[in-house]
Amino acid sequence: MKIPQRLGPRPRTTPATPHIQLDQPAPQPLQDELWRMMTGLPGVRAGRSGVSDPRSRALHLDPALATGPRMAFMVGTEFAHLHGDGSGSLHLALPPQRAAEATAAGWAEPHPVVALGMGYETWVMVYGPKDDAEFAVVWGLVQESYHFACGRPVTAQV
Repeated sequence: MKIPQRLGPRPRTTPATPHIQLDQPAPQPLQDELWRMMTGLPGVRAGRSGVSDPRSRALHLDPALATGPRMAFMVGTEFAHLHGDGSGSLHLALPPQRAAEATAAGWAEPHPVVALGMGYETWVMVYGPKDDAEFAVVWGLVQESYHFACGRPVTAQV
């Protein structure tokens, strides 16, 4: 399924690590609901991120389910983390073509380490959702990341 074009300008972000969203934060209730749904995915354990700010909350996939390619993970079985900076943005891994589509449609941008050759093209920052319509797209991308990490064919959720 085609990712819809995100309306409005992209949020400002930092050009290097730590890679964070600087404006257009997601409302806290949407951040809370996204985290609730993310941690409800089968075989997912919530924990500290192995690569992000200590305030960030990560999704770690049960090793028995983590059969996706290495590029579906950031470190270990961590396939996504929700930033603890209040922005509601998250880093996750998407199949290469889908990461490019999400970026082109204005929902994501590559992690800065990708340009340095220190990360996979699959690693993107997805901007925090500002409303229910944006939430639906972001949630769809999270589900695609989960399926990628599980080694399942990724059927577009957006």
